[in-house]
Amino acid sequence: MKSNQQVRRGRVKVFAAVMGGSAVVAMGALNVALHEEQASGASGGVATGATFIQGSMTMGQTATTTTPPAAPETSVAVPPVKAPPYGAK
Repeated sequence: MKSNQQVRRGRVKVFAAVMGGSAVVAMGALNVALHEEQASGASGGVATGATFIQGSMTMGQTATTTTPPAAPETSVAVPPVKAPPYGAK
């Protein structure tokens, strides 16, 4: 005959399996529901009945253009401090 502790372990395992299985089913149902909602909406994933506000955007006087230099300012990058290789003493 099984002890009381063994019966509890069995019940806990069954309960955990049922909870895990229901979580997988819920995720699948949610995935299907969200996928169908996107497919039935407007193109680009925008919901039907969305309100768009049209306006104009100005750049103001902050945009400036410059010509890049002919040669880079630093030809070779050299670190100011060099550490010894890993494991070297």
